[in-house]
Amino acid sequence: MLIGYMRVSTGEQNFDLQRDGLERAGCEKIYDDVCSGRATERPGLAKALEIARAGDVLVVWKLDRIGRSLAHVVALVSDLQKRGIGLKVLTGDVDTTTTTGRLVFGIFATLAEFERDLIHERTMAGLAAARARGRAGGRPRVMTRQKLKAAMAMMADQDNAARDVASQLGVSLSTLYAYVDAKGQPRARADELLTKRRAKRDKTMQA
Repeated sequence: MLIGYMRVSTGEQNFDLQRDGLERAGCEKIYDDVCSGRATERPGLAKALEIARAGDVLVVWKLDRIGRSLAHVVALVSDLQKRGIGLKVLTGDVDTTTTTGRLVFGIFATLAEFERDLIHERTMAGLAAARARGRAGGRPRVMTRQKLKAAMAMMADQDNAARDVASQLGVSLSTLYAYVDAKGQPRARADELLTKRRAKRDKTMQA
């Protein structure tokens, strides 16, 4: 069975283009979500994945309809492949039920790994700079804005274990979870760090 999935970012957008494409492709069932590409809660996608069985194919109009990032898409497709479910992207020449499609997606997986390495490299460089500033200006706070931003990015990648993230940032696991949740979203306690920087920037622009 072909199972269609479509997503738009706001209620002001419509599904017409995606729905027409999915129906032409022969999808027997179509599910949808109205949410931003960064949203972690997608009831429509969850339902599509729930009913999919080995031999079925998940069909989308564009690759960015199903994932928050390339790494997230790769993880999702890997899970589908383990379950014997294919993925077909109507506008991207991706079809994991074919040899060529699997080759193309293998390239995507390599790019996702490269992206994670770049994020890790930038994170480590930022932490080194933060530590250097901390030594020059006195003892740094346990959680700084730089560490918080790094924590949000690293926790958003489901391949990263929270304990490893905390270790790399030089904070305790409890401190990490006090500022971000398991999906990298900032908690109420993080607002102070994020707001102070915005306030400082606004004040500088006004001056």
